[in-house]
Amino acid sequence: MTRSDLIELLAERKNVPVTVADTIVLEIFDSIADTLIAGDRIEIRGFGSFEIREYAERTGRNPKSGSEVTVTAKKRPFFKVGKELKERILNSGAL
Repeated sequence: MTRSDLIELLAERKNVPVTVADTIVLEIFDSIADTLIAGDRIEIRGFGSFEIREYAERTGRNPKSGSEVTVTAKKRPFFKVGKELKERILNSGAL
């Protein structure tokens, strides 16, 4: 599902104009991004949680040449699925 698909689905299910649905979806995504940028954690009960994970600098290998390379420290967004969503997916037979 793409963002456009999500906007269209919201507009259809809640009987609102696509422009309103677009504004709602963009506001939610912007709020999630702003919260993560601020270093805070987001928890949506029944769905999951978003947080920033920090990874230390490490030594890796170039898979092509086999030479050692330094992989710099970085921060990455991480999503952990919630219990209710996990159970819903498992019980649906989708996997």
